[in-house]
Amino acid sequence: MHVYKTIKVEYNRYTIRILRSIGGYMVNYKHLHYFWVVAKEGGIARASERLHLTPQTISGQLSLLENYLGISLFSRVGRNLEITESGRLVLSYADEIFSLGGELEELVHQLPASLPQTLRVGVVDVVPKSITHRILEPALKMPEPVRLICRESNLDTLLAELAVHRLDLVLADRPIPSTVSTRGFSHKLGECAVSFFATKKLKKNLKGDFPQCLDRAPLLLPSSDNRLRSAIDQWLDKHRIYPRIVAEFDDSALMKVFGQEDAGIFIAPAAIETEVESQYHAVCIGRVNELKERFYAISVERRVSHPVVAAILETARESLFSENKN
Repeated sequence: MHVYKTIKVEYNRYTIRILRSIGGYMVNYKHLHYFWVVAKEGGIARASERLHLTPQTISGQLSLLENYLGISLFSRVGRNLEITESGRLVLSYADEIFSLGGELEELVHQLPASLPQTLRVGVVDVVPKSITHRILEPALKMPEPVRLICRESNLDTLLAELAVHRLDLVLADRPIPSTVSTRGFSHKLGECAVSFFATKKLKKNLKGDFPQCLDRAPLLLPSSDNRLRSAIDQWLDKHRIYPRIVAEFDDSALMKVFGQEDAGIFIAPAAIETEVESQYHAVCIGRVNELKERFYAISVERRVSHPVVAAILETARESLFSENKN
């Protein structure tokens, strides 16, 4: 048993040494190819016909490969060449290398003339889905096709992926925090006021004008992790309004769904008032200009060169937030 383990370990070390040699020798890829053809054709003469080279040239190339690897790939038996055990090991990897090469060539020939650009965007989970859609919509209307890949997570996670170029862009409700060491640049897309919404049924039960009608009324709010939450709390205290907070949400879309079902008054960016009223069968009962929703696109470039990203930034600034530009 001990002898078997020793042989196995030595064999694995030998295999690794051969593979390392091949890996370092890939700059002379043709030598490995000559060996592979000779092994497949069963001799140098047939290989020379297939490769349109003289037997002397092929023999010389094989010798160079054997000298570099430090092993014999073939042994001569009479007038014939017989592959050695070391040669069989190298051949098994050469088979895989050239098989993959053939697959690659076939795949490339089947590709369309132009492949769609890929745009990988990270979206901070507190950014409203409707705002995200409006910001990214220009990417799907570019003259050239674009494949959009969206990933949602917290800001720290997305910035880490942006730093290693797994993402092209991050959409957030705040610029890069000063406490984060990730290198990147925050491009302000715009800001807008915050609107309060209620179903028609719930609105009928509210007393007084806005914002006093919020007092003792059922209210749905973002969770305490949301940047906007502290601003809302301060605004309510300032106006001495004390609503009945029914629920708090990380997901703004989920908050709207609860609001649609009469669970309470809910909020959304003023930039999508019409869309929210239509989608969630609610009405805007008031808009607060003191409260601001801000949106940023974060990239690794100070001056954006990616044409799709540039289009996204320009459209958001000139269309979605044009009424609220500083």
